[in-house]
Amino acid sequence: MSELSGHGAPIHIPADRLTLQGVTPAAAADLSAGGGGGFDWLEGGPFEGTLEAAGMMLKACEAGVHRPEFGLFVLVRKEDGRAIGGMGFHGAPDEEGKAEIGYDLVESARANGYATEALRALSEWALARGDVHVLMATIEQGNTPSQGVAARAGFVRATVEEERSVQEQRDAEAALQLYVRRD
Repeated sequence: MSELSGHGAPIHIPADRLTLQGVTPAAAADLSAGGGGGFDWLEGGPFEGTLEAAGMMLKACEAGVHRPEFGLFVLVRKEDGRAIGGMGFHGAPDEEGKAEIGYDLVESARANGYATEALRALSEWALARGDVHVLMATIEQGNTPSQGVAARAGFVRATVEEERSVQEQRDAEAALQLYVRRD
């Protein structure tokens, strides 16, 4: 587990009211063990998706394939330094430059535009890199707030063919909708 020692200073991506702070392998280990990862969370945090992402990041570290720039970020409010959610990649981009993003917020932080702001900042940062050409977000069909976040952050509903291809690759049920943002 020498990979858990880290890769230097974590990445910080600024947004208007937030900073997206890269999660180190040690912080991911703490989060996946039920801790706060060294962040001062709002009550109710970290939320389930952030904990799952921390576990996925740990597995990537253990397999030697973790790339910090395509890991997990904690959304920290600038006004008070409180962590309000997590956002990150499901892994590095594939050979075609496609990468998937997932996100969640502590319930009390929702409906304030934070997720849209963070998704916009992370998307612009990723697409400016040159090795990412398409960002994807799979969202449950009934999750209209999350669909709105994706749309406001510049994502559009994928074509039927793109959606079908992703569902076939994952054996996913049709209740997931695919949103994409291209460079």
